[in-house]
Amino acid sequence: MANKKKRKGKKKDKIITFICIFIILVCCFLLLYYYLSEPTKTPSKVKEEKKLTIVNQDSDERPLAIMYDNNVGYDSHAGLQDSYLNYEIIVEGGLTRIMALFKDKDVKLIGPVRSSRHYFLDYSLESDAIYCHYGWSEFAKNDISKLGVDNINGLTNENAYYRDNNISRPHNVFTTSERLYKQAENAHYNTTTKDWKLLNYSVDTISLEDVFKEEVSQENEWYYTANSIVLKYSNYQTTSYQYDNENKYYLRFMDGNPHLDKTTKEQLHYKNIIIEKVKNSTLDGYGRQDLDTIGTGEGYYITNGYATPITWQKDARNGKTVYQYKNGEEIKVNDGNTFIQIVPITVNPEIS
Repeated sequence: MANKKKRKGKKKDKIITFICIFIILVCCFLLLYYYLSEPTKTPSKVKEEKKLTIVNQDSDERPLAIMYDNNVGYDSHAGLQDSYLNYEIIVEGGLTRIMALFKDKDVKLIGPVRSSRHYFLDYSLESDAIYCHYGWSEFAKNDISKLGVDNINGLTNENAYYRDNNISRPHNVFTTSERLYKQAENAHYNTTTKDWKLLNYSVDTISLEDVFKEEVSQENEWYYTANSIVLKYSNYQTTSYQYDNENKYYLRFMDGNPHLDKTTKEQLHYKNIIIEKVKNSTLDGYGRQDLDTIGTGEGYYITNGYATPITWQKDARNGKTVYQYKNGEEIKVNDGNTFIQIVPITVNPEIS
């Protein structure tokens, strides 16, 4: 009888053990199923980190700042749509030149490349860029040496650029980002930097209506409509933009003509426009210019169909320009490429 009871007890223990193991296995399966299916079933619970698309903020690749010839046709520029930041500044004769900054992109055609002017160095240095040009004025040559600017000059480095013999000189110099980074390495320049960032980018959409919703009053015009922008640098150069409301960016024009990419024939377009008014003066009989880049001044920030007055401040040639709203806060720019239009203080931008 005792043995019979003992066998029954063992059988009962086995059943209990089996049930426990079964319950544990079921629980493990349910947990595994939950974790594997949760992101698909409830995507609202999984918050992905937003990333900028115009620049890779996790990358420390050093930018290239490349001088563009702007005394060419409105459909002769290559690569300007791939640059994340651009400057247009007046030079001798009432013409302008463009300096475009590139990083984290393999750009297959860039140009036409032209010579340096010394005040462009101030805007290359503030992004710790490698300065790229074909030739220089004496003022630029002296300042490049004095300031120790890492530069790639086509006059002294024939491998950095090439000429398109189907185009007349001096408007036929082109390059690629790969060529320039290779020559930078050959020159033993740093090709990485932690100090490249100039503007305060936002992953969330910046609307000037929202920025100033607490400050708008009848006495202060904090922002206003900006569907059309006209900047007359001189009798020889007018740059303008028209807002594309569908795509939420500004289409660029040169002297009234759509500014087109040389290869794609697509009209160039930009998300943010910064207008910076800077005093200029004539240096020599050739008409070369000088700019008061250090100090403070006024300007405008334009994005998403609206403009707002701003101020700018730069404390040193290699110091970063800080752009601020009228309330003293640093401006935030939308995720997208930016054109900084540095105009003489005598120029009155037409914004409507």
